[in-house]
Amino acid sequence: MGRPDKAARAAIARRRSDAIDLRLAGVDWLTIARKLAADPTANSDGIAYPQGYGIERYRKNQDPPTDEALIHAACRDVRTALADRRAELNDDVDELRALEADRLDRLFFVAYKKAVRDQDLGAIDRTLRIMERRARLLGLDMPVRTELSGPDGGPVQIENVTADELDALIALTDPDAE
Repeated sequence: MGRPDKAARAAIARRRSDAIDLRLAGVDWLTIARKLAADPTANSDGIAYPQGYGIERYRKNQDPPTDEALIHAACRDVRTALADRRAELNDDVDELRALEADRLDRLFFVAYKKAVRDQDLGAIDRTLRIMERRARLLGLDMPVRTELSGPDGGPVQIENVTADELDALIALTDPDAE
């Protein structure tokens, strides 16, 4: 099977979008799969969904896919669509980060000139704030190491508690808890 043409790719994208919309609405996997099935006998609406699940089998007049195969296809569609959306968001974030870095560079240049030329303490402070913001934006600062320790710097004691003990602790700290 070759790469789908532009119209088929658009129909697949639409199917994936529909699958996500249905899943977000709380629809179970089998219902999603049947609603987006290509074969009208498997489709819960009794129609042939364009580029629906099992389209190749439907075109060849074969039996529709099993419920398990339909569910697998719906899950794969949702995972793929969500991964694509995440990738798009990451691209957008990278683009915005570069834009913000350019803006900070321009602001830095103005503040730096004033700080050096006029030896203006306010401009020096502003320059340092821009540098700090840029370092945070681009992840230039070393990560802060945090360490959790018990009393007097000793190890933290971890204990298992029962649900009743946890409820008693909550009651002590939250008078409104029931």
